[in-house]
Amino acid sequence: MRLAPVLMLAALALAPSAVQAASPVEVTRFHTPATLAALGRGPITVVPAPGSDVSGIETRVFLEAVAAELNRGGIAVPGSGAPRTAEVRVTRSVATGERARSPVSVGVGGGFGSGNYRHGGLGGVGLGIGIGLGGGSKAMIDTELAVTLRDGSGASLWEGRADTRVKDKSRDAATQVVATRLARALFAGFPGRSGETIEVR
Repeated sequence: MRLAPVLMLAALALAPSAVQAASPVEVTRFHTPATLAALGRGPITVVPAPGSDVSGIETRVFLEAVAAELNRGGIAVPGSGAPRTAEVRVTRSVATGERARSPVSVGVGGGFGSGNYRHGGLGGVGLGIGIGLGGGSKAMIDTELAVTLRDGSGASLWEGRADTRVKDKSRDAATQVVATRLARALFAGFPGRSGETIEVR
């Protein structure tokens, strides 16, 4: 009879790893055969979307994460001055409930889906505003990364967005961690199936 408590304690000791696992990243991509053919594999400049705080540390972290994934996946070789661009949009906000969010939000500017195949607004632009995102022990942080690959004329060739929700006090809420996770999930299996939303863990 004394073995049962021991087994229970062992199970409890293993439980935190499952409880603390990062929440999945939801990813959606949009493209057409014609735009993918035009995309090719040449050099590309990674830029913040209009309205972003280009001097913000958080902005640079997300730009670097996107550039690293473009290069790692052989999608494009990032570099300054290339006519094609990877336009990066980021929104971070405090979620105080299952759906409701607090008014504190980081991000302004245009919505996702502004290219040849508009599909609804999915968030704002920019980071680096010096405000705290913490909202109490139960607060969650929603982070959304949206990237549009454009040709030299500015036409959209591929669009994708990745978002996740994590506890505001957890390691997964750190800018570097979430930027890497979202960028990696967004370009996993590039170009992805157009219009399909998947979960990446």
